[in-house]
Amino acid sequence: MDMDFSNLFSVAGKTVVVTGGSRGIGEMISAGFLANGAKVIISSRKADACEETVERLKSQYGGEIYAIPSDVGQMVGIEHLAKEIAEREDKVDVLINNAGVAWGAKLEDFPEHGWDKVMDVNVKGLFFLTQKLMPLLRKAASADNPARVINIASIDGMHTSPMSGFAYGTSKAAVIHLTRFMGAHLAGEHILCNGIAPGPFPTYMLSTGVGFKGETEGVDWQKIGDQNPSGRVGQPSDIAGLAMFLSSKASNYITGHTVPCDGGIVSSS
Repeated sequence: MDMDFSNLFSVAGKTVVVTGGSRGIGEMISAGFLANGAKVIISSRKADACEETVERLKSQYGGEIYAIPSDVGQMVGIEHLAKEIAEREDKVDVLINNAGVAWGAKLEDFPEHGWDKVMDVNVKGLFFLTQKLMPLLRKAASADNPARVINIASIDGMHTSPMSGFAYGTSKAAVIHLTRFMGAHLAGEHILCNGIAPGPFPTYMLSTGVGFKGETEGVDWQKIGDQNPSGRVGQPSDIAGLAMFLSSKASNYITGHTVPCDGGIVSSS
């Protein structure tokens, strides 16, 4: 029996793709991987935001990081991103499907285009980007060192949010079940698929939902944290640490599961 526990949590040398990586949870995860020796490729719709994040993270952590701006809510953007990655990399060790959008409206006012946008980015985009990157994931995969797909869901896919996220919560429930399907179907190829369901983190998306108008600095996040069993909102190390665990040797025997990262909200609801 192999009793080698060296480098159990290491992600050094891995090539990691993070969609929605220019801000919020995507940036937090990207920073964690970069700080721990991985090569990071971020993507989001806005080229300027991507480049600003690349420069900010590179100045803080060094290492190798670059951006490929793309819209994963459309097939043309998915195909563009996959093609650009394939031209620059010979493998992808970790794909983190983090890009996501939300839409809030009362049930009777909810627009079809809002529903479609949420589903296109949060579910369709996640599935088809994984499909297009399968050749590079397969090249990275082995029995001793599986490739990884990590789908960023939400606790709103596990319980009923007080906010009017009819499409958002439904899309994230779909991501959780899709993660089970992917985990089952890809395990034989040594590609592990797991999910993370974040709770409240200090992000632009949550800021808009709780009335902070998109601001993440200089606002009362403790007010939101006071509603959490843990008494706080999430920190970058919380979400990055879980993503790195699910990408390391320590999780080689785990697939098809979605882990809440929420300070206890789901377990107490």
